[in-house]
Amino acid sequence: MEIKYWSDIACPFCYIGSNRMKRAMKEVGIYEQTPLEFKSFELDPTTPKETDESYLNHFTHGDQAREPQAKKQMEAIEKMAHDDDLPMDINRVIPTNTVDAHRLIKLAERKNDPALTERVISRFYKVYFNDGKSIADHDVLLAAAVEAGLAKDEVEAVLNSDKYRQEVVNDETEAQQLGIHGAPFFVINNKYAISGAQPYETFVQALKQIQEEEQ
Repeated sequence: MEIKYWSDIACPFCYIGSNRMKRAMKEVGIYEQTPLEFKSFELDPTTPKETDESYLNHFTHGDQAREPQAKKQMEAIEKMAHDDDLPMDINRVIPTNTVDAHRLIKLAERKNDPALTERVISRFYKVYFNDGKSIADHDVLLAAAVEAGLAKDEVEAVLNSDKYRQEVVNDETEAQQLGIHGAPFFVINNKYAISGAQPYETFVQALKQIQEEEQ
């Protein structure tokens, strides 16, 4: 089985949904031998790299009338994460551009070490959703990437260039060609699709069903 999924570091449902998929893969016993490919999907590539905007304001697009409902939605998202044992402090989130994080994930993938790639992705999600730091800040990215296991000089070389930018664009172009308009979006064996942060049980059931059909 092969699984690829379009995801953005700034997407809470990607954070939660991808974690549920990985847990489900472990549950059905395919995690170790199943290729799992992260595909870049920037929710908003136009988001600036430097901002003092609050996550609430970002969430409502500046519409104050929506704030009461938005606060409830943010609380619900945070509870979803905590129920899955994922760290999240949503009110500390700094909404910012994620392209450099995506480029570093591409660097990690080039090492052909799935565990390394997963550590980088997980660390970036934690930076964005829990640490209250900017995922666009190169010092923050450097520290997080090195902590996850990437070499400092290689990370600096990517951050000081435009390397892997085209690979990010290619992923997003592929998503457009496949009619994917949101994330997370999972494609299994280039044949089956699962959209959104579905309940954990849904992922388990889908994987078991696909296993049976493919056999």
